[in-house]
Amino acid sequence: MTVKQLSAIALNNKIQQKEALFLLDVREPHEFQFAHIAGSVLIPLNQIPGRLSELDPQQEIVVLCHHGMRSLQAANYLVQSGYKNVANLTGGIDAWSCNCDNSVRRY
Repeated sequence: MTVKQLSAIALNNKIQQKEALFLLDVREPHEFQFAHIAGSVLIPLNQIPGRLSELDPQQEIVVLCHHGMRSLQAANYLVQSGYKNVANLTGGIDAWSCNCDNSVRRY
């Protein structure tokens, strides 16, 4: 099963429509502190295997990072671990800042 790709604009639409999403940010704490999407939860990529119990397999999970590469790794891991409703934020938080919310700082 391949990971669904979600654009920043599509994610923004889901948030505006108040869809029940779990925004999983897999960057490092200093990156998250510098810039993040409101409501997202930080679980750094290397901590995902040990923290799977914090994720609801029934909930839609959107995984994000800086540009979309680490989040794709995490999303693939979640799918391989049996999570069915997982999407990767294409272009990461950088795309979010450029296309949806320029108050989120770029780096």
